[in-house]
Amino acid sequence: MEETLKSFGITAQQSGVSTGKHWLAGGGPVITSSSPVDGKVIAAVKSASKEDYDAVVATAQEAFKIWRQWPAPRRGEVVRQIGEALRKHKHDLGRLVSYEMGKSLQEGFGEVQEMIDICDFAVGLSRQLHGLTMHSERPGHRMYEQWHPLGITGIISAFNFPVAVWSWNSMLAWICGNVCIWKPSEKTPVTALACQRIVEAVFAANDVPEGVCCLLTGGRDAGEWLAADHRVPLLSATGSTRMGKAVSAAVGARLGRSILELGGNNAIIISEHADLDMSLIGAVFGAVGTAGQRCTSTRRLIIHEKVYDQFIARLVKAYGQLRIGNPLDENNHVGPLIDRDAVLAYQQSIEAVRKQGGTFLVEGGVLEGPEYSSGCYVKPCIAAVENIYDIVQHETFAPILYVMKYQTLTEAIHMQNDVPQGLSSAIMTLNLREAEQFLAAAGSDCGIANVNIGTSGAEIGGAFGGEKETGGGRESGSDAWKAYMRRQTNTINYSTKLPLAQGIKFDL
Repeated sequence: MEETLKSFGITAQQSGVSTGKHWLAGGGPVITSSSPVDGKVIAAVKSASKEDYDAVVATAQEAFKIWRQWPAPRRGEVVRQIGEALRKHKHDLGRLVSYEMGKSLQEGFGEVQEMIDICDFAVGLSRQLHGLTMHSERPGHRMYEQWHPLGITGIISAFNFPVAVWSWNSMLAWICGNVCIWKPSEKTPVTALACQRIVEAVFAANDVPEGVCCLLTGGRDAGEWLAADHRVPLLSATGSTRMGKAVSAAVGARLGRSILELGGNNAIIISEHADLDMSLIGAVFGAVGTAGQRCTSTRRLIIHEKVYDQFIARLVKAYGQLRIGNPLDENNHVGPLIDRDAVLAYQQSIEAVRKQGGTFLVEGGVLEGPEYSSGCYVKPCIAAVENIYDIVQHETFAPILYVMKYQTLTEAIHMQNDVPQGLSSAIMTLNLREAEQFLAAAGSDCGIANVNIGTSGAEIGGAFGGEKETGGGRESGSDAWKAYMRRQTNTINYSTKLPLAQGIKFDL
């Protein structure tokens, strides 16, 4: 890993505050990043002081005045080059993601690929930031709408996708003409340093103004500065529902805008008409991928009573074949949780399941031994529960899978929807009527609803986000770009008269 760090110019101790050209002193507390893989320290990162923060914001404000005037396709060309740089660094960055966060190496490479994909998407979008034209009721008038950049886009990202979600926001924000200030998770600051180095090199080669790409490493206080700052018109925040409510209140109090990507409590309905082979793959990867630390991880299986016993037997057998260990070893399926606090939350959830009446079909537990010396490795487990249990209503960021039975599809959809969160959902069925019922207005209430694929993951071509306590935000594909811009309606009078709307007369 030392060679990987050297390739990005990352030292054992350095600042985590950058204006895109200059690295500031980093006058805040030092954040020590340790790998959950083996417990070793990766680097010590100096976080931002309030003075650093204000300097970064001031630089970003000045950069916006220039960057917004670059033609969007020219901004898109810079993003295209970022995509090429990410292709060049995919192996090293993917390994660093895996080592600092703990996800499998395949998932680390996959996360970098998501970054590359959103770059490609944004390049095309840079020539399609279109508005509508409308017919005016007044003769000799033309009406249309256009979209303009907002200014500074603040980005607060979470540890579980330490680089991909930042790229979803930043690439779109940049082609829209905004400048970005990124506050990465304090649990994964080193991957952010690597991304900043990559982007800075591309920006320098294209004479991009200093302040278009800023990095602000810090803890909760840095996030609060962004949320309360009227100079930051848009704040995109990914994290827990608790965090999102605080961000929403602070941003809303100043009438700013926010994009919130918060908790998920995602379910797969497995119909009596399901392809059980396909269902097994979707359920197992959805539940144990990233050690259950995805916002789209499968938390609940709602299984038709006719196939329940058969499917559970296959599921338990599959769990017995899982390999848990160093995520840099591609033979392993499951890596560690992010830290020992996450392990404690996992243990507390298991105890809560027992107290509330659940039965474990696959027992959990913390793994011990030399290969698990970090103390962050746990066993994926399965519990038979009722959907109404308090613990089932909450999101635990760990590989705990809850299973339950249903009799009718209406009952299953009600169970699927009967949680506070509304991110991702899926149904496994070969019955067309069931699939369409699940996708109809009275079906899934989530932002993502899939048929015959699991809940976990998403393609960048579609808008990503959820409803209810998931926050309602949308990022990535489709028309999510509009959240990063302001709409302006224009009316042009090319006649020799000034008629008023609605036929109003005002003669002088």
